Amino acid sequence: MKRKLNVVVRKMSKIVIKEMTEKDIDEVIDIERKSFKTPWSREAFVKEVNENRLAKYVVASIHDKVIGYGGIWLIIDEGHITNIAVHPDFRGLGVGNLLVEALIDICRERGISRITLEVRKSNDIAKSLYKKYGFKQCGVRPGYYSDTKEDAIIMWKEM
Repeated sequence: MKRKLNVVVRKMSKIVIKEMTEKDIDEVIDIERKSFKTPWSREAFVKEVNENRLAKYVVASIHDKVIGYGGIWLIIDEGHITNIAVHPDFRGLGVGNLLVEALIDICRERGISRITLEVRKSNDIAKSLYKKYGFKQCGVRPGYYSDTKEDAIIMWKEM
């Protein structure tokens, strides 16, 4: 059985950040498909939410409509951000900021000392977002993304 998050619900205007549940997954899949060339499957998200004890996922919603999501794996004293995406109709409103802040808050609550992630070399918007929160480029994974063979930039944040 999965433990409940102790994350404080954040609000920005009418945007609410809360723990992802299985009922959110269909809307998350819609965002995933609109955001990524190689989207995760519904089954992958169900496993992450229901079975992966290391995983924590949050959603951003307006009036109970999911408009973004983010996930992180908590492994000993490190966090690994797995994915963050915002529905195209809601980009530029600060939703990505709220999601990153929520994931950082989860790490603080758990005493996590470092957070890492990979981001496509071409994704300047995401790289700027992560840099805003203190993530620094620390390496490259050549050909990391199987769909395009694009390099991944490895970023780390020390808490």
